[in-house]
Amino acid sequence: MPVVRHLALALGVTALAVGIGVAVSDVPEDAAPTAVEPSVPLTDVDTTELVAQRAAFCGALPEAAVTEALGGDPVDEASYGSGDRAALTDRVEDVSHEFSCSWQGEDGTVARAWLFVPPVTPAAADSLVASARKAKGCTPDPGAPAYGVPTLALACEQAGVRTQSYRGLFGDAWLTCELSAPATTPAAASPEALTDRAGRWCVSVASAVEVAG
Repeated sequence: MPVVRHLALALGVTALAVGIGVAVSDVPEDAAPTAVEPSVPLTDVDTTELVAQRAAFCGALPEAAVTEALGGDPVDEASYGSGDRAALTDRVEDVSHEFSCSWQGEDGTVARAWLFVPPVTPAAADSLVASARKAKGCTPDPGAPAYGVPTLALACEQAGVRTQSYRGLFGDAWLTCELSAPATTPAAASPEALTDRAGRWCVSVASAVEVAG
């Protein structure tokens, strides 16, 4: 299968085809809804040459991507931007230097992404990777597809919640995205299911932050 390099193009091709179909035909009011465009697996995307904008991106994420990641409509959402005072961890509240957004589903599934505002050098990115590898309850996946360069994929489990995350450097922008779900939910029914859904979510995130070119 050919590798996709421009995510906006990949995610927009189906939408264009659907739009053309609607434009040239008369659709009855009671017709069935148009099928949602398919998402793109991370395994089908080469992210190693992508460059991201270090700017607000949450509004660029399609509702369909959020719904797919959660397995349904969100029941709660939160976001903060650079300069906002926010809870950066469970125990630390401070002025943020990143853009972050998250959505929660009815079953407890959470889709989140955050992007550093300050530029990150390759050396600093290597340090971020090394630090993240030490996260408690997490196992690095060396066979995972790249998500920027350098990159790290982590599979974590704590207190009955499974999390699949991807992080990496896109140009000089450090991006992290993750999907977490209680182990009893369909999203986390198996490591493979969570990995696939998280990968598709992270492709949507990378598309939202990608510099158009």
